Amino acid sequence: MKICLKELKMMISPVIFVLLYLYIWHLEGCIAKREPGSESRTFTNPLNLNYRFNIEEPSHRTAADPVIVLFKEKYYLFASKAGGYWVSDNLLDWKLIETADLPLERYAPTVIDIDGTLFFMANTGRTDEGTYPPQVIYKTDDPLSGKWYVANSSFPMIAADPAFFRDSDGRVFLYYGLGRNGPIKGVELDVNNNLNPIGDIFICIAGRAEDRGWERRGDYNEQHDSPFIEGAWMNKHKARYYLQYAAPGTQFKGYADGVYTSLHPKGPFSYEKNNPFSIKPEGFVNGAGHGCTFQDKHGNWWHVATTVVAARHHWERRIGLFPAAFDADGHLYTSTGFADYPLFVPQKKIKSPEELFTQWMLLSYNKPHQVSSSIENKPGANAFDEKIKTYWSAKTGNYGEFIKVDLEDRQEILAVQINYAEHLTNMLGRDTADYHQYLLLASDDDKDWSVLVDKTKSKDCIPHDFIQLEKPVKARFLKLVNYHVPDGTFALSGLRIFGKGHGAKPDPVDDVTIKRNKLDLREVEIVWEGSAEADGYLVRFGTEEGKLYQSQISYSNTSLKIRRLNRGSTYFFAVDAFNENGITHGQKIFY
Repeated sequence: MKICLKELKMMISPVIFVLLYLYIWHLEGCIAKREPGSESRTFTNPLNLNYRFNIEEPSHRTAADPVIVLFKEKYYLFASKAGGYWVSDNLLDWKLIETADLPLERYAPTVIDIDGTLFFMANTGRTDEGTYPPQVIYKTDDPLSGKWYVANSSFPMIAADPAFFRDSDGRVFLYYGLGRNGPIKGVELDVNNNLNPIGDIFICIAGRAEDRGWERRGDYNEQHDSPFIEGAWMNKHKARYYLQYAAPGTQFKGYADGVYTSLHPKGPFSYEKNNPFSIKPEGFVNGAGHGCTFQDKHGNWWHVATTVVAARHHWERRIGLFPAAFDADGHLYTSTGFADYPLFVPQKKIKSPEELFTQWMLLSYNKPHQVSSSIENKPGANAFDEKIKTYWSAKTGNYGEFIKVDLEDRQEILAVQINYAEHLTNMLGRDTADYHQYLLLASDDDKDWSVLVDKTKSKDCIPHDFIQLEKPVKARFLKLVNYHVPDGTFALSGLRIFGKGHGAKPDPVDDVTIKRNKLDLREVEIVWEGSAEADGYLVRFGTEEGKLYQSQISYSNTSLKIRRLNRGSTYFFAVDAFNENGITHGQKIFY
């Protein structure tokens, strides 16, 4: 806004001038606050938590099987093998709480709020003799303090992958199960007797990979042995119960969550035809299984889930947070298509998860680069290929090692994500040296550099550091200079630059061929005519024409084979094209 203050002052009285000046100053401040980079805070996946190194070899970071609970206006995040749990006021800034009171080396924690007391249970550990000690339930009314007490020292059953659920009438249930084809079971708990079981155990669901392609094992559901059915979770929405479960295995890119529904917490349960409701097999982040569905302070739904890295160990995992919703017909779905791009955290009730996509696009995909050094088979290109399993590594972890990217044009940069890869680390557990320091520089000409982000004095463990810039910055070159890594070499699985390109969006995709395998209806092949100027494609599909809730990204390729369909379901498809300038939605729906 440009105001000629000198002319304005000559036309009106001094008092009115001062009042108008203050109003204009306030208005300009409000307009500045509505700039794309500052109107609302954002995040991307995987979440930038201070993931701990596993305490057992080989050295690798991990956290999985997450649960988020809103308790006394704070969010608490629990996860397997995390060495602690996290607290946040806003789903963005997470602080680790360490405690010796909980068995935090166990898998699959579950928590529940019962009248202002938080209860915790996890898988029981197996002894060296192969026996299972009793499961213990813990409680606290102040999780922020890290102080917990034993609520039940001898829970009288073994409940693998437990999940607490409290019904709207106050009754409490436990759902559990872990094994080939399941099953998932349930039992009611006595809130007046230390949450001990009451009544009979009831069978809920089991795996049926012969009918459900997504339950087949393998990164691309290509294997034929039985899946692991696990990771139960229950929600109630309106009058329906939503029993969720994970398959086919936590180490696979296709790790996903499905859902059954019922009008009673004990069933019978009906399989939802749009399953899986949470899945992300491609893109930078892979996997969206064994999680929990919860509401934020504004009533918006989210699904927090396990994502897979599996570069150094098959259980090398991270946490992903995905927008979720129940549609008008009560179908639960999760928006994962661009969920590893920046997303808004809303400050009010939203109408649909799609509102949370910032439309900030990836500016760094497959761009020219330069590195200070590299190890054989770990080239710099791996930092820009949108694959978390591949990574670039410098020869050392010394100060001065760097990676530089040429965006090939002066671009509007809004956010940066720096994803470290723990190449040649030997750390186990937490360590005082577990922090990252770097300097991020920007330039228009590759000669004169300005500081974009300075974390040269940081003492934070930030393995997936995400920085939303305070205001947009225009630059062509970015250079990341290492100052300190915890151990091993300076290595990145992804240096990801987000913003708004100023060129043309790709042409629409109109020519699409759908070939469903008549001998195996769980499989389909989608082939389409390439779109000019596209970096990649998002194939959207679903069991109703207006509900294409599932999706899969394909960078560069113009065909996709999907093996995760359900027999007996009809599917509809659309193909979107995207590049750094935006997304061109496919307008035609193909059967």
